[in-house]
Amino acid sequence: MSLIITLIVIGLLLLAIEVLIIPGFGVAGILGLLSLIGAAILGFTMFGTTTGLIVLAAIILATSISTWLILRSKTWKRAALNEKITARVDSTPEEKGIIPGSQGIATSRLNPMGKARISGLDIEAVSRDGIISAGEKVEVISTEDGKIVVRRATE
Repeated sequence: MSLIITLIVIGLLLLAIEVLIIPGFGVAGILGLLSLIGAAILGFTMFGTTTGLIVLAAIILATSISTWLILRSKTWKRAALNEKITARVDSTPEEKGIIPGSQGIATSRLNPMGKARISGLDIEAVSRDGIISAGEKVEVISTEDGKIVVRRATE
């Protein structure tokens, strides 16, 4: 009987670990279910139908109670993040001072996308002139949907 109780306790612990610590349904959850099923099978084979049904009822009751305890609001409040995200992803190029006509330098090869330094900011830019090598001067043509479109600067 102690083996059955041990299997039930191990099964419940593994299921709790699976729910609270390990995301998804993995090895701990499968081993927990196998442990609970093994305890039920042992109850039926070692002690007969009556004791097997009592063990099965105990497994169902213990699983229900442990699930209720795990899903209580206090448990989830401790495990959940309560921070509100107020930051913005990025400002528009115009807010950064990058407008059509601004000039800068390509810091990486633009083929057609790459990095450029414009108005002292390292940004991602799209070339309309094809390939622009690193170190060449570029000029902003437009800012379309947050993309900064550049061409070789004409001086």
